[in-house]
Amino acid sequence: MTQTERRRFLIEYLLNESPRYKDVEIPEDEAGQKYLLRSLMNVREVLPASDEFLRIQDEYLQETNRSHGITDIADLEPVQGDLYLWRGDITTLKVGAIVNAANSAMTGCWQPCHACIDNCIHTFAGIQLRAVCADIMQKQGHEEATGQAKITPSFNLPCDYVLHTVGPIIYGELSQKDCDLLASCYTRCLELASQNNVGSIAFCCISTGVFRFPADKAARIAVQTVEDWKREHNSRIKVVFNVFSQKDEDLYKRCFTGF
Repeated sequence: MTQTERRRFLIEYLLNESPRYKDVEIPEDEAGQKYLLRSLMNVREVLPASDEFLRIQDEYLQETNRSHGITDIADLEPVQGDLYLWRGDITTLKVGAIVNAANSAMTGCWQPCHACIDNCIHTFAGIQLRAVCADIMQKQGHEEATGQAKITPSFNLPCDYVLHTVGPIIYGELSQKDCDLLASCYTRCLELASQNNVGSIAFCCISTGVFRFPADKAARIAVQTVEDWKREHNSRIKVVFNVFSQKDEDLYKRCFTGF
């Protein structure tokens, strides 16, 4: 099957799952079809899917991810020791684990085509990621606490694992508790990576988006916490600080240079 044929199959399958979609028309253009497919995946409840659907979805996503361009950590230059700074799409990074800035429900972003990292990771991993996250949360019996994390397979992403952590949401003035909880996100992810023999991990800018943690302070906490943890545990894990904007890249550069 071509990518167009796969995409059409996936859309038709998802539309046929629910009577509420009976009047939805499939766009003829590629961009419209991609938007519809992603939207349907974003709002899909955790349901069984046929083996054929999963096979075709996996083929489609793996080809899509390859077309985005995959960056291997082996091709990156460290900025300091085992620490790296890289600007780009974290879903295209080939590392041991990438970190997802999740919400406390831990089942991904349900807003169709939202630009958050949680949405992107779940979209390009595939529907299996929401299912495994939902299973973890059902067994846990309560929402994930701020500063904690869970590890899952990555399914169709080029990394091996996804670490889902819940960062603090800032209301009003930044507090020391907020800072401690953000640091906990980093240490908990590092602990889970170590326990699962993960050799490299890529952190996104946790809590600095809609959770409103000041980006400059968050960058300093991220770098300091990782450095302290690695030193304390004599760890050789490779850590990538992943940023998406020039502004965030500049903030992290200042953390390393001291300027």
